[in-house]
Amino acid sequence: MSPDTGPRRHEVAVLALPDVIAFELGLPHRLLGGAVDADERPLYRVRVATLDGGPVRTSAGFSVQPEHDATLLETARTVVVPGVQGGPAMTEGRLPDGLAGLLRGAAGHARMLSICTGAFVLAAAGLLDGRPATTHWMHTQAFTRLFPQVRLDADVLFVDDGDVLTSAGNAAGIDLLLHLVRRDHGSEVANRVARRNVVAPWREGGQAQFVERPLPDAGEAGTAATRAWAVEHLARSLTLADLAAHARMSVRTFTRRFREETGLSPLRWLAAQRIALARRLLESTDASVDRVAEEAGFGTTASLRAHLRAALGVAPGAYRRTYRGAGRTA
Repeated sequence: MSPDTGPRRHEVAVLALPDVIAFELGLPHRLLGGAVDADERPLYRVRVATLDGGPVRTSAGFSVQPEHDATLLETARTVVVPGVQGGPAMTEGRLPDGLAGLLRGAAGHARMLSICTGAFVLAAAGLLDGRPATTHWMHTQAFTRLFPQVRLDADVLFVDDGDVLTSAGNAAGIDLLLHLVRRDHGSEVANRVARRNVVAPWREGGQAQFVERPLPDAGEAGTAATRAWAVEHLARSLTLADLAAHARMSVRTFTRRFREETGLSPLRWLAAQRIALARRLLESTDASVDRVAEEAGFGTTASLRAHLRAALGVAPGAYRRTYRGAGRTA
């Protein structure tokens, strides 16, 4: 069957601005363009545009020649703005004439998504005012200075604020695009895209773990073995003292060492592991919500519900229905 004879595909416009990050420019095609249904029919049509339809130079020192100009944004249901290297959005917090209006017009009918420093472009267009967002950790200080009205979260890999989504640096664009596929079509489709691209379906933690920091003292033992042990024992009521004892460290030393290695506090990391396990169980099993709460170490359904709502904004039953279909029950 021809792809064009199936259900109407979701239209995605990728806007290539001058000095676009070359790696990020290709991500929407690979990940969204590679999403297919059970009959191998594409679910998205991904096309690239420049402002005038002419060639644009990339950060890698070569130019690209898309087949479309900015009118492509008029019919798109999702607009992706890959990162840029420099330019007035990053240095002065402003956009060239016409670009801000173009993006605001597109936001009236399309989801807006940025990768890495593309958040500077959305912010300069006024699309992030008063909203949560993220960008590459190396640029957070400049971003905050230029756009103090944006609620920047420098610790996460991506932010989904409904119709506006932003990701952290480079590879976090993969995380965000897979999340978008999962949000639109469920875990099975997103996981298939991830497998075909040989990437993890999701990554634990946030970008704080990648921030440059002094290396830990070589003479101290690491916490990797304790992290592996904790993941195998999430059903237990693990405390900070339990983790430190397993690592044979004082609580103070363990906490410092753990943060140096992961960028997170031990208890915040542990909560993230519990949420990740709960999500897997809700997506892939028919276990009751009570059982999921027990196996993930939350103890009670109320605790699981509170943690899941804080992390993802949804209750366990709603999460399961979203990712496994309305026919499933909690």
